[in-house]
Amino acid sequence: MTGEPQEVMLGTQDLRDVTAFAAACAEPALPLFEAERPDDPRPREAVATAWEFARGGARGKPLRDTAAAALKAAGSTHTAAGREAAWAAMSAAAAAYLHPLAKSTQVKHILGAAAHAARAAELARGDDRGVGTGHLERAARHATPAVADVLKRFPAAPDGGGRVGQLIRLLDTALRTPG
Repeated sequence: MTGEPQEVMLGTQDLRDVTAFAAACAEPALPLFEAERPDDPRPREAVATAWEFARGGARGKPLRDTAAAALKAAGSTHTAAGREAAWAAMSAAAAAYLHPLAKSTQVKHILGAAAHAARAAELARGDDRGVGTGHLERAARHATPAVADVLKRFPAAPDGGGRVGQLIRLLDTALRTPG
């Protein structure tokens, strides 16, 4: 059937590499959530479960459950920075479920944790866009060639999505640009 997205080849190691990158990007945002909700371990558990998968664990129910729990935790915050930090954690656990469809929307599975963490940092510093840009620059330096290779199998990130969408597109461009 014409018009359907093509399938992208993804192996388990590709998913582990992407999930490790997402977990590493989300982890620095956790203190922003925990400062507000020190009694709520859900975002940290989502990142820990993402790391477990990235290091060889199973891709199954714990990833889905902790991602959903982190999403619910985001709703319990009183600040936009705390909410973005929880979304970064949710995105880390959800990265393991990158779909093998050549659709631009799949780029958020790869770069969403980094973008939400960058946005959380911006908001925590009075909406300082330079802080978010700095986070993305560090994320780009820490992205492995394997992560960039997986990203390049998909179309460029789509338009829209507000500031987080903009951050995704900035990181997407940086990782696709040689050199």
